[in-house]
Amino acid sequence: MAKRSFWAWGNEQDEPTAAQMKTAAEQLSQRYGVDLTPVGPPTASGLSLRKPRITPPSALAGICSGDDHDRAVHTYGRSFRDRIRAFNYDFPNPPDVVARPKNEQDIEALLEWCSASGYATIPFGGGSSTVAGFEPPEGYDGIVTIDLEHLDQVLEIDDVSRAARIQGGVYGPALEDQLRPHGFTLRHYPQSFEFSTLGGWIATRSGGHYATNQTHIDDFVESVRMVTPAGPWESRRLPGSGAGPSPDRMAIGSEGILGIITEAWMRIQARPVFRASAGVTFPTFAAGAEAARRIVQTKLWPANCRLLDPVESAAAAGMDGTAALLVLGFESAEIPQGEFIRHAVDIAREAGGTIDESEIRISDGSSRSSGDTGRQGSVGAWRDSFLGAPYVKNHQAGLGLVTETMETSITWDRWAKMDEMVRGALRDALNRVCGGGSVSCRFTHVYTDGPAPYFTFEGMGRLGAELEMYAEIKQAASDAIMAAGGTITHHHAVGRLHRPWYDQQRPELFAQALKAAKLTLDPKGVLNPGLLINA
Repeated sequence: MAKRSFWAWGNEQDEPTAAQMKTAAEQLSQRYGVDLTPVGPPTASGLSLRKPRITPPSALAGICSGDDHDRAVHTYGRSFRDRIRAFNYDFPNPPDVVARPKNEQDIEALLEWCSASGYATIPFGGGSSTVAGFEPPEGYDGIVTIDLEHLDQVLEIDDVSRAARIQGGVYGPALEDQLRPHGFTLRHYPQSFEFSTLGGWIATRSGGHYATNQTHIDDFVESVRMVTPAGPWESRRLPGSGAGPSPDRMAIGSEGILGIITEAWMRIQARPVFRASAGVTFPTFAAGAEAARRIVQTKLWPANCRLLDPVESAAAAGMDGTAALLVLGFESAEIPQGEFIRHAVDIAREAGGTIDESEIRISDGSSRSSGDTGRQGSVGAWRDSFLGAPYVKNHQAGLGLVTETMETSITWDRWAKMDEMVRGALRDALNRVCGGGSVSCRFTHVYTDGPAPYFTFEGMGRLGAELEMYAEIKQAASDAIMAAGGTITHHHAVGRLHRPWYDQQRPELFAQALKAAKLTLDPKGVLNPGLLINA
């Protein structure tokens, strides 16, 4: 099994070489007109973590680890600030123990031990959080991270109802590998797909590649099973119900504060064979946004309807930076998609879009024709860039660059004002903090009532001061998002990073109700303390 990197996105084998980091330094030097000295990547031999302060009971010792590398991997996610701290060997508060239960009985025993001892207990999925979703809290005498990697099986498939009972610790690729022989797919592909799990998707209300219709993991959940310190929690498996508030809705997005998600019945679907794709260019981002709105409100439900502003289209799709790009994609297991893509393209053209007929690619369902759909031209360039982006950021570590992404959602009538406010806040902050930089935006998802904008900022900071500079820029943009009426997170979750703004967004009475639920399920308050509420 590949060994995870303790600082970079991916496994140790994916870490950049010294030569790659040198190339990144040269590119950034040219871009910002500065002289950057590349540093080689950190190595595991440089780790020196605080000694574990607690010892697991003998009955649990066999599933527990106190190894420095293991504990480092389970300290931080993979946001900008996480990578900087890990790159610099900055691990002041690692977990004392990393536990890997093999079944629910092990989880129950771990929760009993932690609850009785008052140890902070952190559920861990794939380790790809960008919001400090599993970062250990301060103020505890012991910290135990529970990694569910052994609960990784598709247990049951109902091919009549098209649903599957799946364990929470299964990673995205392994999940699809187990469904594929049966002709099914979950079709939930977040950018972190390779390094995230089903339980993590549910706990964080993950958003996948589907840009319309089935977007959030919420759309796929049929029922959820959690193990809590107070006992098991399992909802009845149903296609829908009007029986009171949904227990599934309480589990979805709970971010590990109520229980550990061990299983879920998930809606699955036949694997698509008919595909169609197109890349439509627009003179402005606003024109592309209008096209996206019209397309989604016709309820054609494209699988992909992503809009890139001119900066994004140049960086991610190989364009010249003068036009926005709308990436359209349709797919189905049963119905040819040619008619749908042509309707969507016609709407886009009416909104001012341009596309050559040769750029509309339609498969006839054969493996030969479907292989090229969405993988050539500007659309293919965007796809490759999207999948490789997290790895590229590894190359830029240790150079002083300050860069991150922020996502939100807003109704169509307020979108233009939000775009102006957030871009303005980011530009002002970048000018003040970094002396300039770049701001870009894309739509990752579109709903009939509004888009999910995804902002990216970048500026050259000062080596050693990146985190303070980042925090000031993040604060300014997050305040602008809230002032514009958006959500502090559309699909990255709240975690510790977004707590200050989440406290503004959610009703105070809801927070009190959530505290009461946590008190019932987690009486000692050991599960992911400090996330969502102060218990």
